[in-house]
Amino acid sequence: MAVPKKKTSKSKSRSRRASNWTLETAPRSTCPRCRAVKLPHVVCGNCGWYHGRQAIEVD
Repeated sequence: MAVPKKKTSKSKSRSRRASNWTLETAPRSTCPRCRAVKLPHVVCGNCGWYHGRQAIEVD
């Protein structure tokens, strides 16, 4: 069985683990009705439409 020759330092192991914690920007799409930027699969906050129908009433 393989055994490491040297101890891995705390900073080395923590920096390796920290690479999995990086945040990515959320995906964006445009509303086909008002062309506002919105999250995909979410009701448009500008016009209130979702999937070809008005889902919420927006003033």
